[in-house]
Amino acid sequence: MELGILSITGNDTGRKAALNDAVFAIEPNDHVIWLDVKQYLANQRQGTHKAKTKNEIHRTTKKLMKQKGTGGARRGSLKSPLVRGGGRAFGPVPRDYYFKLNQKTKQLARKSALSYKAKENNILVVEDFNMDSVKTQNYIEMLKNLNIKDNKNLMLLGSHNQNIYLSSRNVQRNQVLVANEVNTYAILNAQKLIVTESALKALTEVLSK
Repeated sequence: MELGILSITGNDTGRKAALNDAVFAIEPNDHVIWLDVKQYLANQRQGTHKAKTKNEIHRTTKKLMKQKGTGGARRGSLKSPLVRGGGRAFGPVPRDYYFKLNQKTKQLARKSALSYKAKENNILVVEDFNMDSVKTQNYIEMLKNLNIKDNKNLMLLGSHNQNIYLSSRNVQRNQVLVANEVNTYAILNAQKLIVTESALKALTEVLSK
C-alpha cells in the first residue's frame, strides 16, 4: 500500500511512502487489542482507594439493644456495617492493577490497530519538519492545511522534538508521541494518524521484526 507524502502546507510533494504489509495490512486481532488496551488503562490507575472496615471505625461498642425479641438483626455495636456510619463490609483496599502482557502480544495489538487505521484511510504521511520556536498558532495552521483541525489527531515523530511537542500541548484533541513509544490505546483513540517519514521508518523497523 502506498500513500502520497504531504508537506505541512497541505500540498502533495509528489513522492510516495510505502506502507509495509506486515505492519499496516495484517488481519486485525480484536482480542489482543482488547488485552493491550485493558493493560494500558489498568496501569493508569493509582489504586489508592480505601474504605474503613469495622475494626478501623472508632465508635462505641456498647450493646445497643437486647439480643432477642426486637424482631430485627442482632446488633452488637455502632461499628457494624448494618448501621449508618459503620464500617464497610468488603470495602476497597489499596492494590496494584498491573498485569503482565507478552511483548509479542503487545506488538500484534499495535499492528492490528495500525491496520485498522490504514484500512479506514485515516493515516496521513507528512514530510519531516521542524519548528523554529514554540508557537501553538503555527501548529494549528498546519492542522488546517491538512484539513484535520476538527478531528482527534495523533502525530507520530521519528524522534523527540521539544518545539513541536510544546506547540501542540494546548491544542485540544491532539497528541504528539515518538513512534517508538506509541501504544495501542493512543492509536485507536485518534481519528486521524499523522506520521512523519522518519516515524514511518521507525514504526516499520520496530514492528516488522
